[in-house]
Amino acid sequence: MPLYRDEGVVLRTHKLGEADRIVTLLTRQHGKVRAVAKGIRRTSSRFGSRLEPFMVADLQLYEGRSLDTITQADTLGAYGQIIAADYDSYTAANVMVETADKLTESDSNHQQYLLLLGALRSLSRAEHAPSATLDSYLLRALSLAGWAPSFVDCARCQEPGPHDAVVVQMGGVVCPDCAPTGSPKVDSQTRELLGSLLAGDWAVVDAADAAVRSRASGLVGAYVQWHLERGLRSYAHLSSSSKMESRQ
Repeated sequence: MPLYRDEGVVLRTHKLGEADRIVTLLTRQHGKVRAVAKGIRRTSSRFGSRLEPFMVADLQLYEGRSLDTITQADTLGAYGQIIAADYDSYTAANVMVETADKLTESDSNHQQYLLLLGALRSLSRAEHAPSATLDSYLLRALSLAGWAPSFVDCARCQEPGPHDAVVVQMGGVVCPDCAPTGSPKVDSQTRELLGSLLAGDWAVVDAADAAVRSRASGLVGAYVQWHLERGLRSYAHLSSSSKMESRQ
């Protein structure tokens, strides 16, 4: 069995037998990897908390037929405990890793890995509101997956904008000729915030008021749920947290 090294973010874990766990990782060089961490649930395990969700580790693995085996893990980013201590950050991080799990496969996806790593690091440092960090991550992750939204020019015919009708099924804003009858209209502040979330313009994002943030988050959520066929189960836990945050 070939031995290889890589670094990865822990997306989720499942119990296996009496003492083992299956760990799903998004790695820098090998894309999504499912591997067994043997004996990790024993108190004497050498892995400790290094393979908990949201942790980043330098890994040594043996390649297997269906599951690889983790033989060594050294912590590169200890974000799990910090994120789990704050409910808003924890729910946001769960949506992030579920999205990464759905968008990535077993081939190399360097950009998705770096995007998730940066978002989790930002959450752990409380650099921005958790909902803003999440919305920015979601828009960028979908863009990398081939579903880049448009918030200025028409998403259907590329007619130069700005346009104020937004249809998530069509990819963002649409011109009057392309907009179906009764298409919802979105104000310029919300459109500007959506574009800033996608571009990572944090000066604009952090200055936005709660009402604008709430409208933008609703559109991001609708866009993500439309493009991910089965939706995101973790999004249900996020809703109450986001509403509380938007009232602050």
